[in-house]
Amino acid sequence: MKITDINGKVTLSNGVKMPYLGLGVYKSKDGEEVKNAINYAFDAGYRLIDTASFYNNEEGVGEAIRESEIERKELFITTKVWNDDQGYQNTLKAFETSRQKLGLDYIDLYLIHWPVPHVLEETWQALEKLYNDGKVKAIGVCNCLQHQLETIKQAGSIVPMVLQNEFHPKLVQQELIDYCKRENIQYQAWSPLMRGQILENKTIAEIAKKYNKSIAQVILRWDLQKGVLTIPKSVHQQRIEENRNIFDFKLTSEEVKTIDALHNNERTGAHPDHFMEHFAK
Repeated sequence: MKITDINGKVTLSNGVKMPYLGLGVYKSKDGEEVKNAINYAFDAGYRLIDTASFYNNEEGVGEAIRESEIERKELFITTKVWNDDQGYQNTLKAFETSRQKLGLDYIDLYLIHWPVPHVLEETWQALEKLYNDGKVKAIGVCNCLQHQLETIKQAGSIVPMVLQNEFHPKLVQQELIDYCKRENIQYQAWSPLMRGQILENKTIAEIAKKYNKSIAQVILRWDLQKGVLTIPKSVHQQRIEENRNIFDFKLTSEEVKTIDALHNNERTGAHPDHFMEHFAK
């Protein structure tokens, strides 16, 4: 992945161009909070906004898009189908609900939020229909391991274009990244800053000091140098602007390996094989 600036994009397997840095809006309150965050992001040059039906802020996201003066074709909007809405017909209905809340003619990327057992295959087939009907530009999945990706491949005729997983220095899963590269599936990070838990790490702090950057900036730069797209979440203007200032330095290969070595399989969210129990609590 050639890293250039805030306008940089990768080309997905179907030819669609996707920004490699975006704004995540998980836990951003609908209304003014999420609209302000998106306005800060647009002003800073972001063009990718990542939401989900589960976030309950699609309407605010849609309002921010309509109120901006940015052409729709310049934006890349992601949303997701939640667990309770999966299955073939339910997914088609959920998509239409999300599309209407966002107020958009099409969605750039539609994702399965979690791989719900027993309906994963038909949920994916619904995404394929939405894609073939031109209602979405690209389709993919979140929170999947290799065996779930293999299930999807066998059930459908389209390989997911994007895999969005929890990814940060404590959860690298290099074998899964390598698998996605072989299958031409673009990897994307959610919780790249480990919900703030990684921001006191001494190893990364030493690297950050060298470049006069924050720990967050070093981690986001590491994401991109790993070929992983990233969507840090924030509602604060200063942090949103800081998170985009990662294009004026480059980590050495040794520094990338040093950060890789922090991997210990630690998660802030559920494990893809056990999330049903997680959400049932």
